[in-house]
Amino acid sequence: MNYKQTVTGMLAVLVLVMGACSPNARETRKEVMFDENNPFYTPSTLPFEAPDFDAISDEHYKPALLAGMEQEMGEIEEIAANPEPPTFENTIVAMERSGQLLDRVRRVFSNMNSAHTNETIQQIQSEMAPRFAEHSDNIRLNADLFERVRTLYDRKDELDLTEAEEKLLRDNYRSFVRSGALLGLMEQERIREINAELSSLSTEFQQKLLEMTRERAVIIDDESELEGLSRDRIAAAKEAAEDRGHEGKYLLSITNTTRVPVLTSLKNRDVRRRVWEASAHRGIGEDGSIDTRPIVLRLAELRAERAQLLGYENFATFALEPQTAENPDNVIDMLTDLIPAVKANTGREAEMIRQKMLEDGIDDQVRPWDWEYYAERVRESEYDIDDAEIRPYFELDRVLKDGVFYAMNRLYGITFEERFDLPVYHDDVRVFDVFDHDGEQLGLFYADYFARDSKRGGAWMSSYVGQSHLLDKKPVVVNVLNIAKPAEGEPALITFDNVTTLFHEMGHGVHGLFSDVKYPSQAMTAVPRDFVEFPSTFEEDWAIHPEVLANYAIHYETGERIPQDLLDRIIAARAFNQGFETQEYVAATMIDKEWHLLTPDEIPDDVMEFENFALAKYNLDYEPVPPRYKSPYFAHIFSGGYSANYYAYIWSEILAADAFAYMKERGGLTRENGDHYRETILSRGGSREAMDLYMDFRGEEPGVDALLRRRGLTAN
Repeated sequence: MNYKQTVTGMLAVLVLVMGACSPNARETRKEVMFDENNPFYTPSTLPFEAPDFDAISDEHYKPALLAGMEQEMGEIEEIAANPEPPTFENTIVAMERSGQLLDRVRRVFSNMNSAHTNETIQQIQSEMAPRFAEHSDNIRLNADLFERVRTLYDRKDELDLTEAEEKLLRDNYRSFVRSGALLGLMEQERIREINAELSSLSTEFQQKLLEMTRERAVIIDDESELEGLSRDRIAAAKEAAEDRGHEGKYLLSITNTTRVPVLTSLKNRDVRRRVWEASAHRGIGEDGSIDTRPIVLRLAELRAERAQLLGYENFATFALEPQTAENPDNVIDMLTDLIPAVKANTGREAEMIRQKMLEDGIDDQVRPWDWEYYAERVRESEYDIDDAEIRPYFELDRVLKDGVFYAMNRLYGITFEERFDLPVYHDDVRVFDVFDHDGEQLGLFYADYFARDSKRGGAWMSSYVGQSHLLDKKPVVVNVLNIAKPAEGEPALITFDNVTTLFHEMGHGVHGLFSDVKYPSQAMTAVPRDFVEFPSTFEEDWAIHPEVLANYAIHYETGERIPQDLLDRIIAARAFNQGFETQEYVAATMIDKEWHLLTPDEIPDDVMEFENFALAKYNLDYEPVPPRYKSPYFAHIFSGGYSANYYAYIWSEILAADAFAYMKERGGLTRENGDHYRETILSRGGSREAMDLYMDFRGEEPGVDALLRRRGLTAN
């Protein structure tokens, strides 16, 4: 029996003994009892170790998480106390092998906490968050372990390491240092306190966002107020209201961004205002509602303090050090260079919208709840585009199979075959086998596309099993979206934004599925934050490739392919409203930057006042185009891992646009192009420096011209 098995097997016995000696024995045993009856006790026997959701219950998570941390600490302490001199194998590789139980349960638990949570899971997350932080600190602040890593790092030129191994050693050393390994004991203790509080606050922020989705939903009394919405959307709104106990009424849900999809269609201006305000005023404690502003201020303060303890001027400088952008100045320079062109476009768009409002007899300035509705009217008149005409051609299942899967097959030769024998955590979840061009199975792909109250907003890719040759594991990945679920019996007709998001998340998906590396910490999407969105954004443009679009854009009733004329108009119309799209994003990015450029003594008293200051500083305080996220509900930076890194989307888009233009020059949608991209980018994970990977693919550094063309912006 190996060490891991010994520790795992002894845990239940140890807990029983400890519990018997405690005045709270029953509570202690309940908290940490972990034995073979827990489905996480051993790896799943399902294909590729996919989670057995039929066997997993909420009560299994906490004891498995505790046992996983206990087991990993035992493994880490054994590595740190090894009397043999440190080697790459007995230190770095041993660390890569450690923590498999914790990884197994934490992947499932984290995914459930995001995609299908409940009060029990949220309570566990709240309780475990500071323990996770403490566990991480116990590893990264282990002096004996760090000494072994530092010894190897200092001797790296003598070790005859591969490029991937040298990078793994370098990344480990940097991670220890950035965690505080070089600090004194008092400073390390303060780092521990900060990390615990940050973890708890981020969890609280995330949970409040989910609560706000329900709290801010808009109830409509009369169907006549929904003029402009399609029949299927009205039916879905009625069903959603009934599910909440509002018989005979209609419920309009609030999504994660400031803008809400229904704003493009609602003709009633007052209803649009109500929906927009419900979204934009989230988290400010309006009329006794949820208030996240104290969390925002405390998170900013703690991050700033930790950065200074670690020797950095501010958190933004700390956060960008390992990114391809390297420092905040590079990001700010890039974004401020874009702002004049963006604002010029926004001004032209605003004038066109204002004219459409006048045609409707509205002699008023453009309001934020007007923009999207009249942007659609401009599209209709300028490009002869009507959302009601387009949506019947975008039925979800056809878009997925004949669009996304088709493009992946044309580029990479892979195929997706749906299977129905594996357990899932919700009836809406689907599972697909993914086969390579030679018939070998790459892994499993889970698809969870419909919105529900138990799911946080947004869209993301995650994994249940990570790829690793060292551990002999293949990937099990999941894409999660928040598409409005149709009423019972109605087709799932989606917007073109939904279509683009499907392609985007599949970009992350194949980044995980094609991973072909040895070490687990370098696998899949383990790349810098401002590089990880490159593969996903790159796949977006295949959604409008004429061959791909013609293959999936088929009328759900008639079976007719989308007319070439309509297809051409859809593609042409993409250029409109890019000023708005870019400005709302850049505004949110600058808010992120300004929060994280603060020092501890510069933290403001008023969240919204500071946000307004940040927007004005960059000449982005334009009422009709609010930031994509406002601070009180900015999940990316206050609970989602993008703090000081929200710029990553547009930074990555520079790479994506440049890469797509390069592929078009080489023949476009071909296996040769796809295989080259897969080999140089998608399969390598974090085994090489990110920009070295790009240079392998492209042969030269990216330029911004392709981005400007992609967004319809002028280069001046």
